[in-house]
Amino acid sequence: MPQGFGATIVKLALLSLAVGLVLTFFDITPEHLLLHFGATVRSVFHLVSDAVRWAVPYVLLGATVVVPIWLIAHLWHSPRNPFR
Repeated sequence: MPQGFGATIVKLALLSLAVGLVLTFFDITPEHLLLHFGATVRSVFHLVSDAVRWAVPYVLLGATVVVPIWLIAHLWHSPRNPFR
């Protein structure tokens, strides 16, 4: 057995637990996942696209404040070479 095999098994078990909890949160069962694989992929796509549609306006709004402040701070701290 390769060294670290046990640690890899533990990491895989913990990752599987986390993914199982997330799938349970979205009410996805193994049977539903296998029987309706195409619909599940479509549902996940819609969920992700809805999340992106929700988040983009907030990211853009925050960027109107954060990016100019970051740019000013970046230029302020490097007077010799502003574009490192």
